[in-house]
Amino acid sequence: MLNRNARLTAAAVVATGLALTGCSSTTGASTGGPVTITFWGWASGYDKSVALWNESHPGIQVKYEAIANGGAGGYDKMFTAAKAGTAPCLAQIGYETFASFLAAGLLQDVGEHTKARRAEFPDWVWGNVGIDGKIFGVPVDTAPMGLFYRSDLFKNAKIEVPKTWEEFGKAAAAVKAADPKSRIMNLPTDPYLYAGFAWQGDAPWFGVNGDAWTVSVNSAANGKVAGYWQGLFDKDLVTSYPAFDAALYTAWNSGKVWAEVGPVWSASLIRDNAASSAGKWAVAPMPRWDGADTVGNSGGSATAVMKGCAHPKEAAEFALWMSTDDKSVSNLIGSAAILPASKSGLASKALDAPESYYGGQAIYQLFRAESAKVNPNWRWGPVMSTTASALGDGLGKVAAKSATFQEALNAAQTGTVSALQAQGFSVSK
Repeated sequence: MLNRNARLTAAAVVATGLALTGCSSTTGASTGGPVTITFWGWASGYDKSVALWNESHPGIQVKYEAIANGGAGGYDKMFTAAKAGTAPCLAQIGYETFASFLAAGLLQDVGEHTKARRAEFPDWVWGNVGIDGKIFGVPVDTAPMGLFYRSDLFKNAKIEVPKTWEEFGKAAAAVKAADPKSRIMNLPTDPYLYAGFAWQGDAPWFGVNGDAWTVSVNSAANGKVAGYWQGLFDKDLVTSYPAFDAALYTAWNSGKVWAEVGPVWSASLIRDNAASSAGKWAVAPMPRWDGADTVGNSGGSATAVMKGCAHPKEAAEFALWMSTDDKSVSNLIGSAAILPASKSGLASKALDAPESYYGGQAIYQLFRAESAKVNPNWRWGPVMSTTASALGDGLGKVAAKSATFQEALNAAQTGTVSALQAQGFSVSK
């Protein structure tokens, strides 16, 4: 059985697959007068959205405090503060980490304050921030994946932009034939980027069976996705630079790497690190598997309501506003290059602007359409820091040719199961 801090009902598990503690529902009553809510985050533009709110909502003032990126210490700061009872009312938390906060009982249910506006966001997005009707935050953005490619190089080499993964493999061989020093793409060795490929391939990592977690990182479905990339690597059809490395950026700039299959935020990553190839890039839909019209997601975050927040109603009101108000959403699109999670946000005209870096293509229109095709059959587990670390180490060994993709998956599977058991979770065999 799950330990006391991870116990959940079977019905709740089936609903979303997130293991929760007995999260308290602190209901700090509204005073009816001016209140101040503290908000921790790190994304560009959050401070401006807060300022816009404060200008028009004198009765509810939000104090924004910028902290380190979650993975760079921000989450540790939140955990420490929450356990000490000094957490802010609101905090930026990525979907991949949300389950860890839920499992630790550090978030507060605000379902009663958000249920009337549930239809304003896709169901699969709510699934990242809630369980069995309980909602612990408001989604801000999503990160559907697409194919970024050097349109000039593909055109000059007369290589068709691939629409399927089978075509992508053929295009990879054609790129090498056209220029033996070039490759179509870099091997996906970042664990969260790689998760997006598993997500699209209907190869989940976590599930539930009764009151226990299931872990399937090295399943047959995951083996299919891993085998695809292993095949390209074995044939020397992809490069093996470290993720987010200057050498990869140089290869994008010089035309030695022709494409990147990545999330919407790759648009700014490429733009900011491959400036000399401006105007030569374009974006197409992510290649599909076996005719399945689904895409993966790699990123996105929510505004979570922390346990102990004395003003949950006001906190939820601000969080909903930040994700749906046109001025706020337009600011976040411009500042952080997000793809809004809300339906009203996706209708923002700010997404229709042509991007000069991408040859005048209105690339966010494509991602707007693709966001509706994200595979809904994915859930994150409560020990993602361990899963990501183990998988990242394994993928690094793949790039160094000291391990295979399957061995990397096996190591991540073993590490994840051990971490779950060490924290008192039941794991179904």
